[in-house]
Amino acid sequence: MFKRSEKVAEAVHELVSELLVKGLKDPRIGFVTITGVKVTDDLHLAKVYFTVIGSDEEKKATRAGLNSSRGFVRKEMGKKFRMRYVPDVEFIYDESVEYGMRIESILKEISSGEPGND
Repeated sequence: MFKRSEKVAEAVHELVSELLVKGLKDPRIGFVTITGVKVTDDLHLAKVYFTVIGSDEEKKATRAGLNSSRGFVRKEMGKKFRMRYVPDVEFIYDESVEYGMRIESILKEISSGEPGND
């Protein structure tokens, strides 16, 4: 059985993804992927995790663009969801993708360095 916060997190994920495709016109926002959403049990805060393909400058610009659109995202959530309280939105850069790629490259180096793999 799902907790209500998990259902709200799924709905927020869908809405934010849809807004990135259709609604957010900020030129600072680059190629963004929403990797996950966590909503607190009291439904007052939605942490939206994202990744960006690009340089560190593009990541910083995208974070600034997303943070400036927090009010718009919250307003759209209020229109779409029938909730007593609409959660605040916090955008957090998800470093787990880069971490996973780093581990994968280290494992490839280890496996190519073993004897008998020529």
